Amino acid sequence: MSIHEEVLRAALRICRERGNWTFTPVEIVRALPHVNPRSVRTHIVSRCCIDAPKNHPHKWDYFRRIRRGTYVVASPYRQRDRARPASRVAEEHSLYSGSPSLRDSIHATITRGERAFVAECLEVAVVTQGRTLDEVMSNLAEAVALHLDGEDHERLGLTREPRLIVTYEQPLAHASAP
Repeated sequence: MSIHEEVLRAALRICRERGNWTFTPVEIVRALPHVNPRSVRTHIVSRCCIDAPKNHPHKWDYFRRIRRGTYVVASPYRQRDRARPASRVAEEHSLYSGSPSLRDSIHATITRGERAFVAECLEVAVVTQGRTLDEVMSNLAEAVALHLDGEDHERLGLTREPRLIVTYEQPLAHASAP
């Protein structure tokens, strides 16, 4: 089964058990301990999100981003899920017992657009830009701080003082054949 299908199944299962159609990326990461957490987050916030930037060659319209790092399952997938019998996926007991461990980092990617560098966080709903890498980094740190100001970090699955981990993505130039 591909990652996007596992992410959708986990989201549907979590939403069905809770009784509403919203979830956070942290919940899906916890529900899929056997999958790379970065891949899960990338699929939720970008590849499987209707309103994410169109920077991936393959996209699925499973989710829509709503306020503060929360996503909702798109209507067509809610209907399809009702028609299917509920399936259970084995998960670690620790996911549901006691308090889950909190993340100490927020991940962001920076890509170069036509006129500016664009930074987008994976765990929280923050997107910003700048004319230079230094400017976009400064804008990103400020935007994340503003986003988290006054928020319950634990509800977002974050420690009190999370780190910001940034990845710069740049397409490789095609090597010419000798």
